[in-house]
Amino acid sequence: MPVQDPSSLPWDPRNTVFPAHHEVPFPLPGYPNAPPGAAWVWDNDDHLGRLNLLTPERLAAAAREQIQTGQSVRVDLPLDVPKHPAWQREPFRHNIKVILEEGGIGHDDTYCLNTQSGTQWDGFRHVSYGDTGLFYNGTTAGDITGPTANGNGGIHHWCSKALAGRGVLLDYRAYADSCGIKYDSASSHAISYKDLVASGQHQGIDIRPVSQGGDIRPGDFLFVRSGFTEDYFKRTDEENKLIGERLSPAWAGLLQEDAILGWLYDCYFAAVAGDAPGFEVFPTTQAYKLHEYLLPLWGVPIGEMLDLEGVAELARQHGRWTFFFSTAPANCPGGVGSHVNGMAIF
Repeated sequence: MPVQDPSSLPWDPRNTVFPAHHEVPFPLPGYPNAPPGAAWVWDNDDHLGRLNLLTPERLAAAAREQIQTGQSVRVDLPLDVPKHPAWQREPFRHNIKVILEEGGIGHDDTYCLNTQSGTQWDGFRHVSYGDTGLFYNGTTAGDITGPTANGNGGIHHWCSKALAGRGVLLDYRAYADSCGIKYDSASSHAISYKDLVASGQHQGIDIRPVSQGGDIRPGDFLFVRSGFTEDYFKRTDEENKLIGERLSPAWAGLLQEDAILGWLYDCYFAAVAGDAPGFEVFPTTQAYKLHEYLLPLWGVPIGEMLDLEGVAELARQHGRWTFFFSTAPANCPGGVGSHVNGMAIF
């Protein structure tokens, strides 16, 4: 069982045991100007973050273990959902163009979309840390736009390897329903670490890292179902429009607390995702956002507005909440985000 020495840089993603947050000697040598707690451990020129953990060995093991019946479900909402995006983002527009050709008629189509308006991956160019202006692994705003723009931190780097492995669903909405806890996912309903532990116990999952005796493995994809998709399709279009137009949006999500931060770090997820427009509860209850830790400090992609209803249904049918997951982000040079293009296979 190869154990990663926290002081030996760069880290080897093939190791099976990685140091807990309290074991890492921050600031790391070689990064004197990095923000506090920056885990830029994989390489000086790294643009994958914890996607490095998706090694061929983990992918193959996940496929052998998780694909049993071949039943599958997409996690992407239709491109035009939500029809009224929050934060004044542009709604999806689809245009069909008629092509007149000799002997017949054909069609093309064009899309106009904001990659943050529907099911999405937040890439490493999306959010910087605090007031430092630094993105993952030292990328700056000048690397992203302007005369010195380059490819640093662009989402196209994610397309250099297969992004697939074991998915783990924590169905908080199902747990809350079982306890009689009722809430609107378009409100600032906070999901604490204790709530996640209880959700896992409700499913028969120990959410601690495997290195601490739990069921979470390095390189897992985390999915948290808060019920946003379920609630969205129960509302009228006018109700969803009013929610999307709110000047101060509110969403259910993970609580900003030390217990959540420590757990997210120590589990070494390849990526995390939820079904709400923000992975964490919004507005934030602290001076920081989980986005600031996950994206620029640790290099953990964040998925938002995933449709987890079909995944939850298959999980209930099979009595297991792990599955094979694959995603194919857009190969957009310098891109900030991408629709997920994801599939769960049981």
